[in-house]
Amino acid sequence: MVYYNNNLIGTIVLFEVMAAHGCKKLVFSSSATVYGWPKKVPCTEEFPLSAVNPYGRTKLYVEEICRDIYHADSEWKITLLRYFNPVGAHPSGHIGEDPRGIPNNLMPFVQQVAVGRRPALTVFGTDYSTSDGTGVRDYIHVVDLADGHIAALRKLDDPKTGCEVFNLGTGKGTSVFEMVTAFEKASGKKIPIVKAGRRPGDAETVYGSTSKAEKELNWKAKYGIDDMCRDQWNWASKNPYGYGDSTK
Repeated sequence: MVYYNNNLIGTIVLFEVMAAHGCKKLVFSSSATVYGWPKKVPCTEEFPLSAVNPYGRTKLYVEEICRDIYHADSEWKITLLRYFNPVGAHPSGHIGEDPRGIPNNLMPFVQQVAVGRRPALTVFGTDYSTSDGTGVRDYIHVVDLADGHIAALRKLDDPKTGCEVFNLGTGKGTSVFEMVTAFEKASGKKIPIVKAGRRPGDAETVYGSTSKAEKELNWKAKYGIDDMCRDQWNWASKNPYGYGDSTK
């Protein structure tokens, strides 16, 4: 219910307020989860959409609402950005990710193990048909993601823009073990691993094609996995307990 209340109902209310004030330009944060379990990779924007979890379904529903709004009123200009897996931190080390409770994503969990907040990383699924048996995802540096938003905003000024969708990723897949190795290199820390079975709903390999964004937004990711891990560790080493402190 939380995803539906926040992502679906909250967005509908936002649309109502925007329409009431004549604000008809929007960049929407969608997600690669709308592709579900793709039968092949890389995912292109034309792939069939079949979200397999509540979070992905709410993103897909909002995408459909955006398309309906545009078809009902062509004055709207909407850019849908399908993020893959944003990671990293600002290079300054002053801005980073600080999830509350147990992290749901790989990089924050690895970070917390590296600084000593957690004893080990649990890897769910080591028997996939990938190079090392672990799941493969497309990770994108948060700075590249921010630049993608700037490019999307500029696209809204194009009079030909209607309701457009773009993948934002690197176009490359990285396995869990490859990410761990890169983070160990960046941090100089050993990441203990506990192997566990696959989680229901996890896809084996998901990464996206970014050719449409490169062509129409004039945007392309500049940073690789080593850069992401370097900047994440720079943030984590300066802020081992995030924005809080170790006594909380």
